[in-house]
Amino acid sequence: MNATPQITLKSWLAIALLGFVWGGTFLFTEVALTGITPFWLAASRIGLAAVVMLGLWSGRGFALFHRPTEPSHIVTLITTGIITSALPFSLLAWGQQFVTSGFAGVTMASVALIVLPMAHFLVPGERMTPRKVGGFVIGFVGVMVLIGGQALESTGAAMETAGRIACIAAAACYAVGSILMRRLPAVDPIGLATVLMLIGAVVMLPAALIAEGAPPLPSLETLAVLVFLGLIPTAGAAFLRVYVVRTAGPVFMSLVNYQVPVWSVLLGALILSEPLPLSLLYAMLLILAGVGLSQYGALKRLFRHA
Repeated sequence: MNATPQITLKSWLAIALLGFVWGGTFLFTEVALTGITPFWLAASRIGLAAVVMLGLWSGRGFALFHRPTEPSHIVTLITTGIITSALPFSLLAWGQQFVTSGFAGVTMASVALIVLPMAHFLVPGERMTPRKVGGFVIGFVGVMVLIGGQALESTGAAMETAGRIACIAAAACYAVGSILMRRLPAVDPIGLATVLMLIGAVVMLPAALIAEGAPPLPSLETLAVLVFLGLIPTAGAAFLRVYVVRTAGPVFMSLVNYQVPVWSVLLGALILSEPLPLSLLYAMLLILAGVGLSQYGALKRLFRHA
């Protein structure tokens, strides 16, 4: 692991691609949920991704740690696998039954604000400065402007408070997982992404069986969507996420959470002909300003070397 995060042009391209892919995932998830239950949707995504990634990893001779490891590293690896895939997937699948989609979107954007103080104390080179804090807060306000008042609306569901707690806990899982991933010793990125997904599958598949019973038989349309979700926003994105966290750091990676709702709204307008809210322009300006302020040093170095 590099002592100091190395933010390059590849890092910026990676988080831009991740934001686009994850932003479009909501559209396909809505289609999939018409033919499969929430927990089995999560289990199917993780399970398929784990199988595909295992095949790729086998081509690298199942390489993982670059040097002899300690038992504590194995424990960290297992813990990271659980809290970066199985646990947050389960919490979100359960919590979104009782909260508005706006609230879920805001909690995912809050990952950046949770990561920032944690990284300050736990990750070398990730100092929390007034500029960074200001940038992340401005970006978060941008997400709030985009989602609007519906973020805090009540659904009236009896379990709404528990659902909100579950969504916030999922955001915390992603934050803690990024910190743990960054703190692992030198490791093969494909091997790490694969192991994390395999651990998630081992936990998620029995959890879905216990929570929802045997999976329903999906239609061909649902099956096609599940394959897409497993290959692109799960398996493919897992590799990119590991790359960004391990090279550029968890704070930089958390910027993806500000992009996702913007792409979700834009793609909804382009593909589903949903109306574009007037707040989109203001939200994008705030988010871009927040990213620029928080990553001023990295952007300055990038353009200096361009």
